[in-house]
Amino acid sequence: MQVILLRRVEKLGQMGDLVDVKPGFFRNFLFPRGFADRASESKIQWFKEQKAQLEAENLATQKEAETLAAKMSGLTLTFIRPAGETGHLYGSIRTKEIVEAVVESGFTINRSQVFIEHPIKTLGIHTVYIVLHPDVRAPITLNIALSDDEALAQFNDQKNEFLEAQETEN
Repeated sequence: MQVILLRRVEKLGQMGDLVDVKPGFFRNFLFPRGFADRASESKIQWFKEQKAQLEAENLATQKEAETLAAKMSGLTLTFIRPAGETGHLYGSIRTKEIVEAVVESGFTINRSQVFIEHPIKTLGIHTVYIVLHPDVRAPITLNIALSDDEALAQFNDQKNEFLEAQETEN
């Protein structure tokens, strides 16, 4: 099924692109979120007429997302979890827990905005991304430790490594 993208969709295309997708993907994901519409002659003509307005709206939301990402930069969330002797957690850190911690920090996000590259199942410092806009990702740091003292020690070690890396660059 051919659709026209009304905004950028990661791994699919840019705003205004005509792409072929499966009907279920269009019906269940793209259309309900306002990402795409059926590619008929009338819709393509409508898009050409509205393209400037849609691009302006997209640019405005991207700027808002960049502002929010700047505020989120440097956000570190600490999770105290039990783990085995090898440092493997009894379970993993889930997106729901990350969302709750970010909301407690004063930001409003939902679960679909949290991007975790690999399941978080070990103690230590991990980075996850909050997708605020298709073009804007805000990295946040997760500090997972057995106790508050260990979390502080891990944070200080990471800070010292960062400072040493910057000194060697200069």
